Amino acid sequence: TALCIGTSFGKHLFPIVGSQGTSALRVGFSALLLLLIWRPWRMRPSKANLRQIAIFGAVLGLMNLFFYMAIQRLPFGITVAIEFIGPLSVAVWTSRRLLDLVWLGLAGLGLFMLLVLPMLGAQVSTLDPVGLVDAIIASVCWAGYIVLGKRTGHMHGGMVVSLALLAAAVVVVPVGVVQAGVKLLEPSILLYGLAVAAVSSAIPYSLEMFALKRMTPGAFSTMLATEPAVAALAGMLMLGENLSLIQWSAIGTIMFAAMGSAITAQPAPAAPARQDAAKPAGA
Repeated sequence: TALCIGTSFGKHLFPIVGSQGTSALRVGFSALLLLLIWRPWRMRPSKANLRQIAIFGAVLGLMNLFFYMAIQRLPFGITVAIEFIGPLSVAVWTSRRLLDLVWLGLAGLGLFMLLVLPMLGAQVSTLDPVGLVDAIIASVCWAGYIVLGKRTGHMHGGMVVSLALLAAAVVVVPVGVVQAGVKLLEPSILLYGLAVAAVSSAIPYSLEMFALKRMTPGAFSTMLATEPAVAALAGMLMLGENLSLIQWSAIGTIMFAAMGSAITAQPAPAAPARQDAAKPAGA
């Protein structure tokens, strides 16, 4: 919920610094906040751990960048619904049960209602194709974020999220600077960006990292099932983005698929023996 509210506020910066500039503010300030809170240099991560975190952070940065680029062209709720196919696919892939193919098929039906019906002449406004591509790329990055985040589960969560956001900032901030330039340095913009970063990134990502350490990728993915509806409501109430009945139905179909996958998910496997848990990732 915090992420949706913060992102809705962040979209108000688009006319001034653009989607890339807003993403740079969000990721850059989030990295600074979490570095100050967790001070990861005290934990002395190994070179192997730093390499894992850097890859994880780069994917996180791209996810943020393409997501903000998508919501500049698409309604917030629709963007989140499309992006949510990534985590749902992770849930299906990690399960590989026949029943989960049903949930994936329902999600596909939701996408059909969002993307194909307009081209068949239904009374739904056609979605921006560039925005759709951005949302799909963000979806792939979100799936990667979940898988890579689980692989860092043996590390300290605060260290991981702070260093990952630092790596994300290295990817995103230069892109935002190229687009927005000196506008990013205006005091009012900096203050607004700091607030957006705290609400939409620093707090949610810290909580997610601790959740990822205690949950399977599939369970974490399906836990987020209500996010498309929350985003659609936030877009309607805070941004004036009104959706058609078909678009609301499509979002509901994707949510139902995610909830079905969550309810029928298999229990997490038993924890490995202590000596195996001590092995580095990939051992």
